[in-house]
Amino acid sequence: MGRDKAAIAWPDPDSPTLAVRTATLLTAVCPTAVEVGPGHTELARVREAVPGGGPLAALVAGWRGLVAAGWTDPVLVVATDLPLLSEGLLRWLADFPDQRSVVPLAGGRVQPLCARYSPADLDLAARLLARGRRALLSLVEDLDAAHPDEAVWAAPAGHPAALDDADTPGDLTRMAGR
Repeated sequence: MGRDKAAIAWPDPDSPTLAVRTATLLTAVCPTAVEVGPGHTELARVREAVPGGGPLAALVAGWRGLVAAGWTDPVLVVATDLPLLSEGLLRWLADFPDQRSVVPLAGGRVQPLCARYSPADLDLAARLLARGRRALLSLVEDLDAAHPDEAVWAAPAGHPAALDDADTPGDLTRMAGR
């Protein structure tokens, strides 16, 4: 993208930033939420032990921050670069009728950065990180998670593109036209 995605105003310069949009969606669904990173929102902020340590380190930092706040239930993990994400999809994830972690599929690929993780799987993430693993996919590969595809989550999400991420300015332009 060439700049901090969290600070991008979307869909136009007068809109909230992607980080503020994501925080607003999360707080509509979750009673407790934290931002992992430098603090682009009004959410409580936590940092990775080593900033820039990768998505697994960020996931573990968020989990530790929530545990420190007294949270012991499953956790929604959401990247800030999902401009089409909806409250409906987050509610659907939060209320998914299964105790396992829920890592949706989009286009046949797992979406670990818009998923619900069980406390046991978040503890596994911490153990993997302590062993030097950095990739979030290394966690997902070790889980017995539910993997619903678009046929299951698109209706609550409002559309099947809800998990499309924005990696380029062209992605944002395309998504703003939806």
